[in-house]
Amino acid sequence: MIRILLPIVLMLLGLGGGIAAGVVMADRGNPAAGAQNLAQESIPPDDQLEARDGRSASTSGLEYVRLNNQFMIPVVRHGAVRSMVVLSLTIEVLQGQSDVVFEREPRLRDALLRVMFAHANSGGFDGSFTSSNAMMPLREGLREAAAEVLGDLVVDVLIIDIGRQDA
Repeated sequence: MIRILLPIVLMLLGLGGGIAAGVVMADRGNPAAGAQNLAQESIPPDDQLEARDGRSASTSGLEYVRLNNQFMIPVVRHGAVRSMVVLSLTIEVLQGQSDVVFEREPRLRDALLRVMFAHANSGGFDGSFTSSNAMMPLREGLREAAAEVLGDLVVDVLIIDIGRQDA
């Protein structure tokens, strides 16, 4: 029993330490990040983007709200944690709507986690999980979940970082 639990406990401790170090380092680079738990980034107004609903929007009409806390998804097979997937997400919203993301963050994180857990349970994080075909259902599910919580102000959900640690 200890032979099974010890690697899992060590993996979780390592992931926790890595996340803690990442949060500390992120806070040093951006002192405001620790206060809000979210950071927003603006993009240059030069380029044009095509919004999801087909309307053309200047990039100055969009904001990127980075969710600082990573998402950790266990991949369970046969009753045991086989691997852990860690994701970092950014929400693309209409200009001036970042406060709505801040206000609804707990509900948004819950909705996004439900999509990620369903994806993991259906085998979405198995094998070559970063291929375009494998990622498409996850991306669509994340966008739909964010739209359910935040409404029409969501343009997209961007997967910034993704990694899997096998046990």
